[in-house]
Amino acid sequence: MNRILVIDQSRVMRHSLKERLEHEGYCVDVMESYDCSQPVVSTMIYNTILCDDITIDSAVKNNARASVDVKVIVLSDFEGDNTLSSLMALGVYGVVPRKPFDMGKLRDTLAQSKLDTACPLSVPKRACKKSRIIVGESEAIEKVRWIIDKVAPIDVRVLIQGANGTGKELVAHQLHTKSTRVNSSFVEVNCAAIPSELIESELFGHEKGAFTTAVKTRKGKFEQADGGTLFLDEIGDMSLSAQAKVLRVLQEGKISRVGSDKDISVDVRVIAATNKDLIYEIANGNFREDLYHRLSVVVIFVPTLNQRIGDIPLLSKYFMNSLCQRYTIPAKEFDDKALDALCKRNWTGNIRELRNVIERFVIFSGERVTEDDVVKYSNKLV
Repeated sequence: MNRILVIDQSRVMRHSLKERLEHEGYCVDVMESYDCSQPVVSTMIYNTILCDDITIDSAVKNNARASVDVKVIVLSDFEGDNTLSSLMALGVYGVVPRKPFDMGKLRDTLAQSKLDTACPLSVPKRACKKSRIIVGESEAIEKVRWIIDKVAPIDVRVLIQGANGTGKELVAHQLHTKSTRVNSSFVEVNCAAIPSELIESELFGHEKGAFTTAVKTRKGKFEQADGGTLFLDEIGDMSLSAQAKVLRVLQEGKISRVGSDKDISVDVRVIAATNKDLIYEIANGNFREDLYHRLSVVVIFVPTLNQRIGDIPLLSKYFMNSLCQRYTIPAKEFDDKALDALCKRNWTGNIRELRNVIERFVIFSGERVTEDDVVKYSNKLV
């Protein structure tokens, strides 16, 4: 996924860039200064850093010291060839005027950079690993990994099924990361979070004037994902009307924006996910059978945490380390009895619930997490 770190002292600029770049299909993190960004930078993967003139020295020096391939683009208040030359001499990839801000120039600069897959700033490129990893060694999760490795390089549609909190989104990211489309966009749509009357505009875009609030032409998610991957999360909640149009895209490879009769060709790999039993939904008239068969060329069932209890110690330590880094506190250890107690719980909320419990340990426990901490800061043991 194309991930960008924005470092800028202006809160307005930070959040404006985040909103606009996420609309373009990027994943964006924002920070006020380089110093406060270091705990996150050390654990995340970025393709590009956008920074202001104030933080340029720190960003470039750290980039060079780590010997990594992260593009640094400066949002500069200064203009002229001298400014451009001096910044390029520092190792800056590109410069975009800050006042007046030119989104078109930034968009072109990002496109030209080709956004190669990058490494964490603190890790040499040869040792780079993806930040979105599947943690675990259980038989159930190894089967998921095996299917991903087989399916990802082949441009086939995949339906991911599993309960809430099991990590369906993570599986989708892995499918994209290991595919031939890895250097193109990964665009996510949560079908359950978008009102039914807006889902078609969200997916296919709209023309200016198509409806009352359509003040300008807007690309939909299918166009944003052209050449890459579109992840339709919670597709079981999509309206029947939208389902019919998605089916047409899968059949013909073309979309039509709301308010337009013009067809636009798109090259998109669709990965869908749901926590619902779609066969049951088909029987009850809530989901199209023909769309189900289009989406489910390969089906991946993500196990619940109760089905992979043996992974709880690994997951707990992984979350502990990453959360302690996030909060910039020393990593904490687990007593063996604490891990045993975690393994005995009934995890109805799956991985998401486990992460929340570990986060409470980070906040409330001492240097070592004990069995008493498990009792205090998680639900009743079973």
